[in-house]
Amino acid sequence: VPQGLLRLARRSGQLNLAGRGLTHVPEHVWRINLDTPEEAQQNLSFGAADRWWEQTDLTKLILASNKLQSLSEDVQLLPALTMLDVHDNQLTSLPSALGQLENLQKLDVSHNKLRSLPEELLQLPRLRSLLVQHNELSQLPEGLGQLLSLEELDVSNNQLTAIPTSFALLVNLVRLNLACNQLKELPADLSAMKSLRQLDCTKNYLETVPPKFATMASLEQLYLRKNKLRSLPELPSCKLLKELHAGENQIEILNAENLKQLSSLCVLELRDNKIKAVPEEITVLQKLERLDLANNDISRLPYTLGNLPQLKFLALEGNPLRTIRRDLLQKGTQELLKYLRSKIQDDGPGPNEEPPVTAMTLPSQSKVNIHAITTLKLLEYSDKQAAEIPEAVFDAVGANPVATVNFSKNQLREIPPRLVELKDSVCDVSLGFNKISSISSELCLLQKLTHLDLRNNFLTALPEEMEALKRLHTINLAFNRFKVFPSVLYHLPALENILLSNNQVGSIDPVQLKGLDKLGTLDLQNNDLLQVPPELGNCENLRSLLLEGNPFRTPRAAVLAKGTAAVLEYLRSRIPS
Repeated sequence: VPQGLLRLARRSGQLNLAGRGLTHVPEHVWRINLDTPEEAQQNLSFGAADRWWEQTDLTKLILASNKLQSLSEDVQLLPALTMLDVHDNQLTSLPSALGQLENLQKLDVSHNKLRSLPEELLQLPRLRSLLVQHNELSQLPEGLGQLLSLEELDVSNNQLTAIPTSFALLVNLVRLNLACNQLKELPADLSAMKSLRQLDCTKNYLETVPPKFATMASLEQLYLRKNKLRSLPELPSCKLLKELHAGENQIEILNAENLKQLSSLCVLELRDNKIKAVPEEITVLQKLERLDLANNDISRLPYTLGNLPQLKFLALEGNPLRTIRRDLLQKGTQELLKYLRSKIQDDGPGPNEEPPVTAMTLPSQSKVNIHAITTLKLLEYSDKQAAEIPEAVFDAVGANPVATVNFSKNQLREIPPRLVELKDSVCDVSLGFNKISSISSELCLLQKLTHLDLRNNFLTALPEEMEALKRLHTINLAFNRFKVFPSVLYHLPALENILLSNNQVGSIDPVQLKGLDKLGTLDLQNNDLLQVPPELGNCENLRSLLLEGNPFRTPRAAVLAKGTAAVLEYLRSRIPS
């Protein structure tokens, strides 16, 4: 270490030795405040600048981006240190002497190879910032909650499977980053962190958020992306929450009550979930600036979305929207909002208006929303975990024409036989999230069918009789057990959308697919395709071809990332001439 640097450090109290290729810290760095400096032994006629006896104790030491494998216990010879930065080294452990640096306020040991933190670290009464991200920690000291002054704690990108309950004592913590670990749950006591403004739990294995989190009144930013959540957390007291990021989960339903509680929200990010509908109540989010709903299962939007005054960014691509043309989606947020506003006056009564139960309501009908049947032509019996659909549900239809049937989220093992009674009018059938393992011939008689949702069942094949469904233009077979591409689909000329992700399909026939000249979306993500036939490139009508998560080598991920047009072009270039 050059003497000039040390001389400067004695005056300023700061020493920066970053990026010098050091494999160990020279002894005289640790002893900088103890040893008589060299210049004191040579130079006896001092200018004001060289009064070595007026030296300052070292308060900041930066040793980042070196090749240090360990730190000496001599670190205790620098008791005035307020900041120690040793990030981006090769440390496998820390010296217990760190516990004697009682003035230390910031410690950065990120991007090392630490397997554990010394208990002595818990004796640092003034520590405000502790950065240990990108190490190999599988657990944290149980007493970490003793660091009462802590305001910032980053333990992201480790191998943590649990969080010490003592975290609840960190009442001054403002920022907590737990991202990219292996957490399956969070301790409910974390809700005691009354100062917490930013909590990042991205990329863990969380299935729920503790209900007690609802009381975290200071929370402003909550990141829950890439977990296994099935619903949005309920956060009634989080009145300051401005950003909620919950993309890449398994959220199916947006609960209107949950949304009403989030009145300060500016950013709501829910892309890559399984959301089917957006409730009208989303319009209570008057401060919303960014709403990302890309790659869900949303088929219609509340037109009142157009009235959100602050909305600057709305992402909807990758949804089976029926009411909004694709070209409109590409024109950007403002055009889309303008269109939604123009449709508000045309809109009839809302789909969620339940009729009051009166003395005139027959007991058998109270299970069934008669109002929905008569005004919306909707027969709904979903989310009841029923093994079969009660006769009363079909009886309630009477002579009314029914266009839409929703029997999703039950325990059905077969297609309800009485569905055939609706064959003259029904065009949209949803049987997703059941236990159906085969399709009976009844379904094949519904010749007006345009939409069929059979996702999340136990299907392995489709019957050839389905060829009769000449009007079918969207079929959702995601999350089933298909090992081969159902050949009957090649014979349904009206098909526009085939959603077959998360099965075990091993191959496709590009020549027969080309015959489906209306096909715009083909989703084969997360299957077992070992190769993509180049002739698929001839299906030039495809606007959305999704192939991620298959074991094929080519096209490579970089090509897939460029989008459908680029993938098709790449495939065409590989057709043998």
